[in-house]
Amino acid sequence: MSAHGEDCFYCAKDERLYRLMIEICKLEASTLFLFREQTYRGRCVVALNAHETELFRLDRETLCAFSRDVAKTAAALQGAFGAAKINYAVYGDLVSHLHYHVVPKHKDGHNWGEPFAVQPSPAKYLSEEAYKEVITTIKEHLSE
Repeated sequence: MSAHGEDCFYCAKDERLYRLMIEICKLEASTLFLFREQTYRGRCVVALNAHETELFRLDRETLCAFSRDVAKTAAALQGAFGAAKINYAVYGDLVSHLHYHVVPKHKDGHNWGEPFAVQPSPAKYLSEEAYKEVITTIKEHLSE
């Protein structure tokens, strides 16, 4: 656990994290999570494995590896779900641990032509079996 301990749910890896996300796999410099809220089918979070708050604080090697992880995730989501566009978001005001939201968007889908809704209403949650199917599909496309 990092020095940030319980203050950061990405570092603590506790129930706060797992209420929101399901871990898919480790990548080169990060961990890939499926966001439980699935208005945008395949919505993921790529979270840096080390606790850092800003891209400009990463050394060149980590920044490049993290960027490759985000790009690999985006390519997998586009392939898996046929997205017309992938949206990316990095905020950090409330959760300072460096992470990207990687969100497949479809021309006939929710919020096309606008930024994706961080907390869409109504929220869309899946069955455990459906989450497993989405994760399997993403993993298949990650290996391509």
